[in-house]
Amino acid sequence: MSVPYETAYEPPESPEPASPEEHLERLLSRALNSFDLPDEAIRRLERALAYDSSLHSAHHSAGLHRETYRHTWLLADGQALTLWELAHNTGPSSHAQYELYLDEEEAGVATARLPLPPDTPASDLPVLLQTAPPPEPRHTYVPDDSADHARRLLRRAENPAGADRPGDDMARLLRSAFAHQITQAFGRTGLSGEPRLGFALYEHAFLLFDGSEVSLWEVEHTATTDGRHMCEVYVSERAARSAMARRARTYPATRSR
Repeated sequence: MSVPYETAYEPPESPEPASPEEHLERLLSRALNSFDLPDEAIRRLERALAYDSSLHSAHHSAGLHRETYRHTWLLADGQALTLWELAHNTGPSSHAQYELYLDEEEAGVATARLPLPPDTPASDLPVLLQTAPPPEPRHTYVPDDSADHARRLLRRAENPAGADRPGDDMARLLRSAFAHQITQAFGRTGLSGEPRLGFALYEHAFLLFDGSEVSLWEVEHTATTDGRHMCEVYVSERAARSAMARRARTYPATRSR
């Protein structure tokens, strides 16, 4: 049997940064307290692979404003790191000022000292201002040539085309994969009293450039007429496990042909 696989507040005239590093540079350059951030955190952020931001809370009153933004970077080790930005114009000059914090609680303490009522949660803001915070990745991803890995996985699939097999839409979607993780979800030999018969189930989880996650489920088995290894790929774990059960039930008849 096979073995296991090894949107922040921006001045209107400023262009949107194109890379995670440029986002970081812009935030640090305008923050009044950037020197307070730990050097180690900055070094990790400088090697980030992707970036996203969202409005966390806000308050506007009589010409004064205060917003808290959540800026999240996907790091090279698959982890996420967040900075909390406080933007306001409550200073003596009424000009926009920015502060950065590594901890949400510290950002809250800084917010409380400003001459405005408590923040309005993002869930209470008008619909046009609502932005959901980015979810934490479900897996610990390894940045690699993941788009090519997806292409090779789909190419070696031998199961017939259908609703449960990834199609062209999935193949196009996975072209934007830049990190992935392979996990063995099931592995067993000797099913149905046949020492040669074996099944293994792998989840291939991909992280896309937009921060979304997609999984393909690969079944490897020897339920073939000549006992050779066969690869099948499915869009869901349920479909993959159903295929294993179906192959196990029909194996004796297949072998006798």
